[in-house]
Amino acid sequence: MSEQPAPATSPANAAPGNTVSGETQPTAGPLPAGLAAALKRDSAGLVAAIVQQFDTHEVLMLGWMDDEALHRTMTTGRVTFYSRSRQEYWRKGDTSGHVQWVKSLAMDCDGDALLVRVDQVGAACHTGTRTCFDGRELDAVVGHGG
Repeated sequence: MSEQPAPATSPANAAPGNTVSGETQPTAGPLPAGLAAALKRDSAGLVAAIVQQFDTHEVLMLGWMDDEALHRTMTTGRVTFYSRSRQEYWRKGDTSGHVQWVKSLAMDCDGDALLVRVDQVGAACHTGTRTCFDGRELDAVVGHGG
């Protein structure tokens, strides 16, 4: 990813919590208590964030958020992720200009994934393609419904 990171902290110190059954349970943090309690995070304190173009419904990319990244996304109108490889925050578009303007946010029924609907400016993928899925189709048997 070629984006400029936002100020660095780790999920551990951005969203304090206790680990129970391999999932981080929030004790205090930047999110409303009900939302924080409903999120099911992985062992690193992260939840998957699927990014979709709000008007065409194109799936653009998948990123990861901890409580702080979600809070920044919810309160700034711009999407912020937590980079698992660099272990720091990055706000989409800060260096590339390929900004993601938040249009809506939703949590899935299990609390283990987020849907971030955006107005994407330019390419969503760090490779320069519109989506991270362009040109990456896999061979699969096509099912037929009744």
